Amino acid sequence: MDSIIKTAQSWLTDFFDPQIKEEINRLIKEDSEELQDSFYRNLEFGTGGMRGVMGVGTNRINKYTLGKNTQGLSNYLKQIYAGQEIKVVIAYDCRHNSDTLSQTVAEVLSANGIKVYRFSALRTTPELSFAVKHLNCHAGIVLTASHNPPEYNGYKVYWTDGGQIVPPQDKEIIAEINKLSFEDIKFEPNTALIEAIDTDVDEAFFEASVANGNFNAAAKDDFKIVFTSIHGTSITAIPEVLKRAGYNNVTVIEEQATPDGNFPTVKSPNPEEPEALAMALAKAEEIGADMVVGTDPDSDRLGIAVRNLDGKLELLNGNQTMVLMTKFLLDQYKAKGFKGNEFVATTIVSTPMMERMAKEYGVECKISLTGFKWIGKMIKDFPEQHFIGGGEESFGYMVGDFVRDKDAVTSTLLACEIAAQAKANGSSFYEDLIDAYVQFGFYKEKLISITKKGMSGAEEIKQMLKDFKENPVESVAGSKVKWIEDYNTSIAKNVQTGEEKAIDIPKSNVLIYETEDGTRIAARPSGTEPKVKFYISTNTKLEKTEDYKKVAAELDNKVKSILAELNLA
Repeated sequence: MDSIIKTAQSWLTDFFDPQIKEEINRLIKEDSEELQDSFYRNLEFGTGGMRGVMGVGTNRINKYTLGKNTQGLSNYLKQIYAGQEIKVVIAYDCRHNSDTLSQTVAEVLSANGIKVYRFSALRTTPELSFAVKHLNCHAGIVLTASHNPPEYNGYKVYWTDGGQIVPPQDKEIIAEINKLSFEDIKFEPNTALIEAIDTDVDEAFFEASVANGNFNAAAKDDFKIVFTSIHGTSITAIPEVLKRAGYNNVTVIEEQATPDGNFPTVKSPNPEEPEALAMALAKAEEIGADMVVGTDPDSDRLGIAVRNLDGKLELLNGNQTMVLMTKFLLDQYKAKGFKGNEFVATTIVSTPMMERMAKEYGVECKISLTGFKWIGKMIKDFPEQHFIGGGEESFGYMVGDFVRDKDAVTSTLLACEIAAQAKANGSSFYEDLIDAYVQFGFYKEKLISITKKGMSGAEEIKQMLKDFKENPVESVAGSKVKWIEDYNTSIAKNVQTGEEKAIDIPKSNVLIYETEDGTRIAARPSGTEPKVKFYISTNTKLEKTEDYKKVAAELDNKVKSILAELNLA
């Protein structure tokens, strides 16, 4: 605790704002637990950049932690692009302080002689990714905490290709940041280098979204959509993109249409949570809508609900949406004729159905670590190949490569295209998904997230993962474990034969068990939240559509038994 107090006291110099010093003195006197959590570590980059609770301290999002990161990024850009006019574009979402923090970031960049394009109002993360290339910038920054609770904010850095920073840039930037003290931050702006941007970039982004997501589906006039932005940024883009693509029966949930960092109508602004779409689902039942779409605050994730076999609206998970989106795109490419250099992409904790399906189409499926920055890196690393689309289980998808991050704007349009065309064909999104299960195998997944906050929580998460590794699972639901994939050691081992294979993916704290019947259990810590996550994947054959409900119930029961075996129920 003494070292934590010493670190906190280093923020009591004249360099720091008076209100910051006042709050630190209060914490020292009155709230040792909050003081400890605020200063026990430096907030670091994870799979989705830097994200954390707002407040004072080295483990909080504030003008100093973001300023230090921006100063380090500025130093790095000036080394890499010495002698060039360096340009950075900045966007921000609806969260508290996002506008002021983005202004601080712009000022630090400008103080370092860097040209800044800053959106004049909140915009989606996919538009920021698009803008990096559109404006020929060297980097991009978006102030967002994605779907985290209201007390969070964050900071994601994008590189010249429009994708999030990856090796080697991430470690090199972090090394520059770690060289700095807070007093090295240049806060005095050069306002002549900061330029506001808005409608011109919007127009280009809308056009690109429609060009990539519109496949001229029939029955658009007869297709009813209920859309909610859940108080986030997608209200600035999705209604307009749907309108331009020909969807005129779109009902927006007005109570959730105003951007608001308090997210007053939901417990969590996360479309993975059924409660977040409750208002939209109620409206959809009232008006007889075909589909419900909801997006997270920065509009990179989307959740959808469609009519099931009984005509009731059912929320789909990210794996289900991803599978059908990918199949639809593959069908479009197949109709035109594959050129042989195409690929789709997904992540190590997403459904194995993606690999199975791609194999049937004769298309490569590349597998990455969790996080779209790795999918973006694939596109950059293999310029001779053509990226069709890809996603991950956490409700994210990317259509083509004009945006290099998960993109709920274009993906929403794609989902509507699939469903509208299915309706015109006398089918539905849900029925088309079942047809895919019959064709490629019936895969069912389940995610369990366990939250452990604070310094003690971080230790608990570390111990849970250690126990999961050191006490290996021998069988799952009666099927013997065959492979153990340890991404920390980059080794996949067949525990039955002793065979070992190298894992050609960057090291990460992930452990995956795979059984003889293809059941997979994965465990990893979240890169942006105080959580440990367990991913369950099961599969079986589905001979015909008529068997769907029975087989789905069997897989659900299997998942329940697995959770009980692992003490996760």
